[in-house]
Amino acid sequence: MGGHPLVKRICVFCGSSSGKAAHYAEEAAAVGRLLAERGIGVVYGGGQVGLMGVVADAALAAGGEVLGVIPKHLMRAEIAHHGLTELHVVEDMHERKATMASLSDGFLALPGGAGTLEELFEVWTWAQLGLHAKPVGLVDIGGYFTKLGEFIDHMVEEGFLNVPSRELVTIDSDPVALLDAFARHDAEPVDKWAL
Repeated sequence: MGGHPLVKRICVFCGSSSGKAAHYAEEAAAVGRLLAERGIGVVYGGGQVGLMGVVADAALAAGGEVLGVIPKHLMRAEIAHHGLTELHVVEDMHERKATMASLSDGFLALPGGAGTLEELFEVWTWAQLGLHAKPVGLVDIGGYFTKLGEFIDHMVEEGFLNVPSRELVTIDSDPVALLDAFARHDAEPVDKWAL
């Protein structure tokens, strides 16, 4: 099955660690393969470590395009992945995120730590503000994002987030369902100020 013509590359945010349970790496590899099989390029942080490396290696092994974006200070030999389709070396973290966003037609978050969440929340905020209209999804491997989804719903209940802004983020344990939703994504901007 081919990818949606408007979704040629997806930015994947995920951990530079692999987590404690084996299913995190197994599912991350499945996501990398799935993207490659659908003809969708992977854009990610350029590392060879943790889930980042797992996604990149799986996509490459399946014949996919993988673009890494890494700041100079992380270019140490043990961190940077040197087997990618393209490796963009940038000055700093701000340029890294802007470059990743500009190269991508959508965003997927897999399990990760503070950096993964920071990247996720930034692109979600940009969507709220109408700075882009690209789909944002979380692959809920083993229930990793379930409590975050509950907290996001709590933000709505407490009046700090409107429903259209909540609906900018899709959480699903099935990456196939997420990619299918991305293909149907409506790029209409939301009104952040309407609660």
